[in-house]
Amino acid sequence: MILDHLSVVLVESRGERNIGSVARAMANFGVSDLRLVAPKVDHLDDEARKMAVKASVLLEQATVYPDLEGALKDCHYAYATTRRFGKYRADFLHPESAADDLLPRLDAGRVAMVFGREDKGLKTEELDLCQRLVTIPTCGTIQSMNLAQSVVICLYEVCLQHGESQGKVQGSRKLATNEQLEILFSHMQKSLLRIKYLNPQNPEHIMRSYRQMLGRAGMDQRDVRILRGLMSEIDRIEDERRLLAGEIDDNDET
Repeated sequence: MILDHLSVVLVESRGERNIGSVARAMANFGVSDLRLVAPKVDHLDDEARKMAVKASVLLEQATVYPDLEGALKDCHYAYATTRRFGKYRADFLHPESAADDLLPRLDAGRVAMVFGREDKGLKTEELDLCQRLVTIPTCGTIQSMNLAQSVVICLYEVCLQHGESQGKVQGSRKLATNEQLEILFSHMQKSLLRIKYLNPQNPEHIMRSYRQMLGRAGMDQRDVRILRGLMSEIDRIEDERRLLAGEIDDNDET
């Protein structure tokens, strides 16, 4: 089933009852892969099991990771939920449009929906590991939503549109994994720093824009190879320029 390719990732959850409620919501909507990043409580606690009810098996099967990068390593695309807005937090999707964007990607590989801490949400460097940002619009005096409620809303939209899309032809494009994307971005940053395109004091300022642009594109493995080839060519030309300028000699390592 296509929803087997969807993972729910909770970062540093602080409430046993919240984790149990998330497991129950996942069971409601046919999603089974729960990933916990450095949880602050025991997800197998009685309180979590009480809230999960018949979905306790999802708690038992949940995998625990020390950091978000590890949790997303085998994922091909990731959506991060956030309520905070700022310079590096733009181009948001609402749950309905996120579900529409997400479903075709499940044919290409594993996709994650990432939910942050109950009190502080996700950090900017954690958002950097995800390709798209999702926010749930509210109109009341309290803007941030309970963790489990947020998961319910997002999974409801995915399940609703999945039901509507049955019978439609899906693409077979194999998306790059998060690990492959991070290798690409690391290569890009090093290459662009060498040619002084990036500000060495704050290279992430421009790199975050590249992450967002390329994240919207949903790159496959061939796309990553092409861009890494471009970075390698930039490296080669920069090496030749430095050699001709006498900045390095033939025995220097770049």
